[in-house]
Amino acid sequence: MTVAISRSLLEQIMALAAASRDEICGLLLGRDDAIEAILPAANVAPDPARHFELEPAVLIAAHRAARAGGPAVMGHYHSHPSGVAAPSETDRACAAPDGSFWLIVGGGEATLWRAGPDVVVNVDFTEISLDSR
Repeated sequence: MTVAISRSLLEQIMALAAASRDEICGLLLGRDDAIEAILPAANVAPDPARHFELEPAVLIAAHRAARAGGPAVMGHYHSHPSGVAAPSETDRACAAPDGSFWLIVGGGEATLWRAGPDVVVNVDFTEISLDSR
């Protein structure tokens, strides 16, 4: 599977991550296999340098907009300021195996993952090819 994202959207996420010492986060919006927009959100985690938690009002508003015919909430993005662009143990512990996309920025790169069920742990992340034209 390959998911498309415009180069400008990916560059916007990378710039947000580069400008912050804390983990940045937001939503991935689109349809089928294309990320068409992002919606930055405040990181309201108690320790934003090490964890992320999306601002609930942004998440609720995005789901309401999707129900009204807007783009679907495909997943979210976040950064690992001092880590790699792969799911951390904290990500694995907090994720739901719901098929959502996780775009993770770290070490100057971005990777896309899909959260799915696993028989041993709560969630298994599968890396998805990202096409940024």
